[in-house]
Amino acid sequence: MDAIDDAGVYRLSDSLALIQTIDYFTPIVDDPYTFGQIAAANALSDIYAMGGKPLTAMNVVCFPSTTMDMSILRAILEGGLATLRAAHCVLIGGHSVEDAELKYGMSVTGTIHPDSVLAKGNAQPGDRLILTKPLGTGIINTAIKAKMASASASAHVAQSMITLNKDASEIMQEIGVNACTDITGFGLLGHACEMLQGGTVGMEIHAAAIPFFPEAEEYARQGLVPGGTRRNKNFRGHQITFEPALPPETSDILFDPQTSGGLLIAVAEAKAAHLLEKLRESGIKDAAIIGEVVSGHNGKIVVT
Repeated sequence: MDAIDDAGVYRLSDSLALIQTIDYFTPIVDDPYTFGQIAAANALSDIYAMGGKPLTAMNVVCFPSTTMDMSILRAILEGGLATLRAAHCVLIGGHSVEDAELKYGMSVTGTIHPDSVLAKGNAQPGDRLILTKPLGTGIINTAIKAKMASASASAHVAQSMITLNKDASEIMQEIGVNACTDITGFGLLGHACEMLQGGTVGMEIHAAAIPFFPEAEEYARQGLVPGGTRRNKNFRGHQITFEPALPPETSDILFDPQTSGGLLIAVAEAKAAHLLEKLRESGIKDAAIIGEVVSGHNGKIVVT
C-alpha cells in the first residue's frame, strides 16, 4: 500500500503473480448492452495497465428489480460477457444485490510474471509520454445526459469506451516500457500526477499534441462539464502549471474524468517512435506522443 497503482499484485511464486482489481459504476449510456460492454472494458483496463493478462472475472450487480425489467439486466450481462470473450477472459460467477440505483461492473483477476509488473512510479527522465485514446468522454457523456450531444459524438465516444486496451498493453510489453497507467476518473492530469507521486521527476505535456474528441472542446466551451472535473482540479490543481495562452477548455479536457480511457505510457525516447508506429499499425490510430518526463520541477506538470 506504499504506492498508488492500478491493481493489487500478489506473488504466488518466482515466476507467477496474480493481479486483482474491481470497478463498477452507474450507467453512462442509455443502451444496456453497450453499458455492459463499457463497464467490462473499464474493469479489465487496470489489468492491462499493469502489463498483465486477464484470466477470470466476476460480475458485481446492484439492480432495482422492483422498478426495472429483468430484460435490462440480461442485456447488461450479455454486453459484459461479450467484452470478456473478446479479452479471452472467463466469467466464473458474481454477486447481485437489490438496490434503488443500477450499478454494474466486475472484479477481475489476471496473471503476470513478477518481474514484468508495470508500476506507475517508474517513469525516467527523458521518457516520452504516449496516450492511446482521445480525451473527453466525461464531457460528451454530460452532453448526452443533457440531450445536447450529436449522434456522431455519442457513437464515437461509445465505441472508444467499448474498445479494450488489450492490444496497446500487449504492444507496450513487446517493445518494453518503463511505466504505465490507465486514464479513468481522475482525468489525464490526475493520473499523470499519480505517476509522479513520491518521485524525483516531473512532466511537460503539450496540449496541442493531445488527442481528444472533436466535440469535447465545443461542449466544454458551452459549460457541459461534469462535476468530477472540478473535483479533479481542486485535488491536483496545485501540481499543474498551464501556459497562460491556453484556453480555459483545455484544462477542462485534461482534467475530464474518463470512463474506460486509454493508457498513458512512459517509454524511453529511443523506443518511442517504434512504439507509436506499432500502436498505429494495430489500429490504435489516436495514439500520440503528448509530452515527456523531465528531471526538473519534481512532482509537478507543466502544460504548454
